[in-house]
Amino acid sequence: MFDLPVLSSAQRREYTRFRKYLLKSGFVMQQESIYSKLALNTSIAQRIEDNVRKNKPPEGLVQMLTITEKQYGRMELLVGEVTSEVIQSDERLIIL
Repeated sequence: MFDLPVLSSAQRREYTRFRKYLLKSGFVMQQESIYSKLALNTSIAQRIEDNVRKNKPPEGLVQMLTITEKQYGRMELLVGEVTSEVIQSDERLIIL
């Protein structure tokens, strides 16, 4: 999770560089400024954290949180109003 200043052009460049580093390193954007990456064990998770520390911008806030796959799986997604449109047709379309 990060909150980086983007008031000057240098700060915007640092923000962009850090975001590109995360994506190139295999992180996935969960939502704006929150990225996640799967680690197979704690030693790999530690290596990921060390690399993020090395690549963090000089200004701003970067926070890391390690959770287990089981904890991640219990995440509850709360979204706005859910709408369901039922198509009354015999035609089926499957996109894989």
